[in-house]
Amino acid sequence: MKPLYTELCAVDAQGNMTLHVPDGFNFAYDVVDRIAAEEPDKRALVWVQDESSALYPVTACHERTLSFSDISRLSSETANFFAARGIGRGDRVMLILKRHYSYWYILTALHKLGAVAMPATYMLNHDDLVYRMKKTEAKAVVCLGEDGLCKKISAAASEAGCVAGLFTVGCTVPGFERLDVEIEKYPPEFRRIKTENGDPILLYFTSGTTGRPKIVIHDETYPIGHIQTALLWQNVRDGGLHLSVADTGWAKSSWGKIYGQWICGSAVFAYDFDAFSAVRMLDVIERCGVTTFCAPPTIYRFFVKNDLLDRGFGRVEYATTAGEAINPEIVETFLRKTGLQIHSGYGQTESTLLVADFVGAPVRVGSMGRPSTLYHPIVVDENGAECDVDEAGEIVMPKEGRYDNGLCVPSFPGLDLGDTVWDGDLYRTGDIARRDRDGYLWFIGRVDDVIKSSGYRISPFEIESVLMEHPAVMDCAVTGIPDEKRGFAVKATVVLREGNRGDLAMTNTLREFVRRRTADYKAPRIIKYVDKIPRTFSGKIRHVEIREKDANANGANAGDAEK
Repeated sequence: MKPLYTELCAVDAQGNMTLHVPDGFNFAYDVVDRIAAEEPDKRALVWVQDESSALYPVTACHERTLSFSDISRLSSETANFFAARGIGRGDRVMLILKRHYSYWYILTALHKLGAVAMPATYMLNHDDLVYRMKKTEAKAVVCLGEDGLCKKISAAASEAGCVAGLFTVGCTVPGFERLDVEIEKYPPEFRRIKTENGDPILLYFTSGTTGRPKIVIHDETYPIGHIQTALLWQNVRDGGLHLSVADTGWAKSSWGKIYGQWICGSAVFAYDFDAFSAVRMLDVIERCGVTTFCAPPTIYRFFVKNDLLDRGFGRVEYATTAGEAINPEIVETFLRKTGLQIHSGYGQTESTLLVADFVGAPVRVGSMGRPSTLYHPIVVDENGAECDVDEAGEIVMPKEGRYDNGLCVPSFPGLDLGDTVWDGDLYRTGDIARRDRDGYLWFIGRVDDVIKSSGYRISPFEIESVLMEHPAVMDCAVTGIPDEKRGFAVKATVVLREGNRGDLAMTNTLREFVRRRTADYKAPRIIKYVDKIPRTFSGKIRHVEIREKDANANGANAGDAEK
């Protein structure tokens, strides 16, 4: 059979995509079950468990390959299991399954029921869990059968008072029902129920670099929006094997581990690990024949800075990155050593792909790429007027429609159902960029992170990218710190590579290194050396945490200041 994207979209000679959204589309029935019926043995999922995984403490990897008929059958059994326990259309079910293969058939089962899946990371603490359970009135939680995780979830569910069912996979834990064993008692067919395009199917909480996380809701058409992600950015192919390095608790999993990939005919690769080992990951990528690869910049940076690119990418055909801006030095080194160009992509938990280095388009290293032809994002000033070339402004999209149920969404699939991201007729991303003459966008920073110093507007990312070029720098973050003369002074928080000392000589070296490559006013006035840069669960720099620590300490230490 032809990949299903051929029925759901059209791409013209210039690469512009138009989506065709059928009424009553449901990914579980119209993609998974259909492929299972027409090509039952087609590979859907390749799962390899690393020796670091806590679920099965073993010295060798566990591996499993699931076909589309396997996913179809297991998801129907699971849907029948959930239905027997009163879970149905609109009910919220939290999933904390890391990278275990059960995630894929359980998520598909919830789609068949018309229920709302709430993927979450295992790193949430007690208060995080209680907040999410209460905020969403979660009806059930499905998690890995790990004692520590289950105890944490059980205590949170008890305090939240709304969770009716607790289920595990992999191991039996007191107080939890063993889902992956019990579903074997249920029929392998599930009769299709009616769903509407505007029905919610996914609920995320944004990781956020500031403030409390907010709810993001996606509807039945969301998977179709990710055709662009997989086809025109990740460049997956029918019969290929795609790896996106992401925990299933994050929206990046929806970007790269199920929807667009399966619609385009590619299998997905799940590398299940607890303790990250770059060497083991690279060996598995090579051995299992991964054809397309996507990872956050932190992974690429680790590969490059630790000189590990002599392995792993011999069979990879295409590489992409998203999550935060990637430093040009990493892109150029990776290309030189592997022959693979890293293609950047930009979007948010609230969206699918908004800006990218699309397939076939020239890459400008350091840029975000060009705007998506599905969403047409633009850069606007503080008054909402479109910015001139090279003028900094916020990335936004105009509102284009509403569903009959009153939920505020555009007429194209892929954007958040809720009202929280809308400001009048504009969807505001909160990210600052500039557009060059050829339409490429260049990331500057979050609205709250841009530094205003001596009348200049300074991009933290620009300075971070320059610092990352220095061989002594492993990681860094750039923030503004109050300064009587300048308003704000540029501060760099730096992690050095092993064997380097964070002394005055290094400070002067790094400051001069930035000054020679940018401008004097952009050079950090303060450099502080630390062991680790604070990041969100999904790997983004928490500039706000650095600023808060500086404020609590009443500014930088005297020993860190410019001499």
